[in-house]
Amino acid sequence: MIYGTGIDITDLARVKEIAERYPAFLTRVMTPGELADYRQLSGQRAVEYAAGRWSVKESYGKALGTGIGEHFGFQDLEVRDNAVGRPEVRRQPFGGIAHVSISHTATMVMTQVILERG
Repeated sequence: MIYGTGIDITDLARVKEIAERYPAFLTRVMTPGELADYRQLSGQRAVEYAAGRWSVKESYGKALGTGIGEHFGFQDLEVRDNAVGRPEVRRQPFGGIAHVSISHTATMVMTQVILERG
């Protein structure tokens, strides 16, 4: 049974600008594991990864019904890629299953999260 769904779309240039202007942004948004993966990347792929993690956490907050704030924070969700590149939820506050999807264009990232009880 679906508990909630959330979708987010984010401009890659906006994330790149924020990350360059405020270096602490990346450590605020990404978990230590996500940061380790990010540091293995460079150029456009690094921007896509950072924007994807920010966006998927925005989507998750929408699916949870709380947004990001008092009841759910960026560090509460960890999404890492498996061996074939599929993003998987490794840690989350929801007691059920979280399905995530992350897609990119040259300028945007779009994410969807479906939370499932069962």
